Amino acid sequence: MKYSGIAVKLFEREGEEVFYDPAYHGRTLKVFGMDEWPGRALGHLAGKYAEKDYSRIIFDTKGSFGEGGFDTVLRIQDTKPGGLDPIKLAGEGHFDFYTAATIVQTIYGLDRTLTEMLYSDILAGKVGSVPEALKAGQKYSEVIAESYTALDQLLYSGEVPELGQSILVNFGDAHSITLVGNAFLILAAAVEKRRKVMVGLNDAAVLTYTSAGSAGLPLLTNPALRRVTVVASEYALDSLLNMAGPVLLLYHDPDVQSLIYEASGVPPGPMRKHVCKGQGAFIYRTPETMEVKWGEIPL
Repeated sequence: MKYSGIAVKLFEREGEEVFYDPAYHGRTLKVFGMDEWPGRALGHLAGKYAEKDYSRIIFDTKGSFGEGGFDTVLRIQDTKPGGLDPIKLAGEGHFDFYTAATIVQTIYGLDRTLTEMLYSDILAGKVGSVPEALKAGQKYSEVIAESYTALDQLLYSGEVPELGQSILVNFGDAHSITLVGNAFLILAAAVEKRRKVMVGLNDAAVLTYTSAGSAGLPLLTNPALRRVTVVASEYALDSLLNMAGPVLLLYHDPDVQSLIYEASGVPPGPMRKHVCKGQGAFIYRTPETMEVKWGEIPL
């Protein structure tokens, strides 16, 4: 089989090289494994795409990803300003003002009418940040105030960070899952339009535990030319399993392996081979059939 220029080798099997090719297999690769295995796979793939001159944008909830080779390292913490105000980011050109208004809508539960009011006030120059929206004295201000906390204030405070070509977002010191989800949605919107980039999410399940985080996931996993997304997780959640794209199954508990095979449509029988430590099973669909390749994976 002939592969495209963005294919990367996963492992060898009985003299046969097994590749993941986003152009052929799907542009979102889901990686499931126990403990450190998903993170190792993400690091391995990120290195392969760096060799292809792809920029890398990594969202790391574990705080274990190496910081070398990144233009921007953002450390999201509960106790320090983050500078991630969506309205200010829109003013810096990272996305449009309507996207900023819909981010506020998603985080605080505004209805459509209040979102349109907020958008109108942003365009009119009456509101230049989320804290200003909170203090604007409008109906949307009341709704925002119902769930606005000191953590929100810190996330929006400070200078808007410069977002280089390669970005590492380190959530390792953030304990609030709400803060993590909000920051992920805002940054996902900021990098959604980028191309010739590999986006990595570890642990992706943690990033989707809130409505804001769940809203950010499709921004980065919708198929897009010259973008590859690797979704790595210890947890085989339905929200991850149901996403389109191939699966790299690493060592995990037998029942979880069975669940992943089942969700991927692999029929019972010899195709559901048990994956041991140091091995991988690459599961992908073609328009005609289902394929499973096994081998030793160098992680």
